Amino acid sequence: MARILQLTLNGRARSDAISENVLLLDYLREIVGLTGTKTGCDGGECGACTVLVDDQPRLSCLTLAALADGRRVDTVESLVSDGRLSAVQRGFHEKLGAQCGYCTPGFVMASVGLLRRNPQPNEDEIREALGSNICRCTGYVKIIEAVKYAAQLHATGASP
Repeated sequence: MARILQLTLNGRARSDAISENVLLLDYLREIVGLTGTKTGCDGGECGACTVLVDDQPRLSCLTLAALADGRRVDTVESLVSDGRLSAVQRGFHEKLGAQCGYCTPGFVMASVGLLRRNPQPNEDEIREALGSNICRCTGYVKIIEAVKYAAQLHATGASP
């Protein structure tokens, strides 16, 4: 059965016909063509597919697209503004928070969600916010440093 999905995606209103059972991950990648959100485990265990729904991190591989109806969805593609990286993107770049990079979009979006809720998190709060995301390449030290640095940048006025 098909339905019309209306949402605000990366700051723009959108309306698409979708199947009732299409996942938000598949909607973003296959219907809209936004491939920054990664397919990882397909079971909600790795966090590579993390997006923000009304500023809350959501695993798009476990979320039906229909549940985003009338909501605001932000993907990693939404973060660059006027060609400038967001604070979190800068943090991951400047503090070497990414290695292979596959998990990075999910970590970035979980971090943005955290900084929107809590602009000055401590290390325990960062670890808790990123607990649903797995990186198979790092020991997480650089990722934590990247989020701390992003919080500092955000405190000076940079968009998370």
